[in-house]
Amino acid sequence: MGIIESRNKEEARRENNGVVYFDRGVLKGRDGKQYQRFAIQTHFVEVGEDPAKLFEQYVRPLYQQGDMVAFGAKVMAMCTKNVRTRDEVKPGFWANFLWRFAGINHTGVGMHEPRKLQLVIDICGLPRVLLAVFLSAVTKLFGIHGVFYKVCGKGVAGIDGFYFRSSFDRYKELALINPDNPVELCNDLYRKTLIPVVLMDANDIDQNQLGKCDAFPLTDEQIQDALKDNPHGQGDELTPFILIRPVK
Repeated sequence: MGIIESRNKEEARRENNGVVYFDRGVLKGRDGKQYQRFAIQTHFVEVGEDPAKLFEQYVRPLYQQGDMVAFGAKVMAMCTKNVRTRDEVKPGFWANFLWRFAGINHTGVGMHEPRKLQLVIDICGLPRVLLAVFLSAVTKLFGIHGVFYKVCGKGVAGIDGFYFRSSFDRYKELALINPDNPVELCNDLYRKTLIPVVLMDANDIDQNQLGKCDAFPLTDEQIQDALKDNPHGQGDELTPFILIRPVK
């Protein structure tokens, strides 16, 4: 699998019907099928915005029959109000103690922040977090990573925010939690827009598929192929929607 076509950011910038988007090029999947991807730029989506209205504003002007959309989990968390503010999360003794030993993962973030670790304790309970910390410390001696998140479960790896390196001050004050009903959210969006949607928690290493609508025409493997190079991007791109267009 490889990128057939690539362009730098400025060359890839397009505008159509008032919508700014970036041509992320074509990828060829393991089954030979090819996918054109367009990263659609939006305004900074705030807490409580309607995802269906965002689709109509930004996706509809570019949509063609047969297109699909990958929806970024961070923006969906904002829409569904799956957020916590810094004031709402009060680090206790264990969070203030354990964060000093936390690592930073491949995306530059992790549990290396007391409020974020306290949020995990609130979600999972202290006993499970202590077990996860102990097993993580032991397994790291053998070069095994990611045990903390596997033991905690409950979507802990998807918690984002309280991130001092963020390009947006808003994300420095908020923690975003992946919604626990992604399939239902995708089906609801499809009913309202008739555009197939998959919810993705993506970065430059992993493309974590949270759920897709029942009418989504691609298999899970095909979705991974179409989004393998993380067309959502990182940082300040403001491109939560990826329009996936099969190449005929």
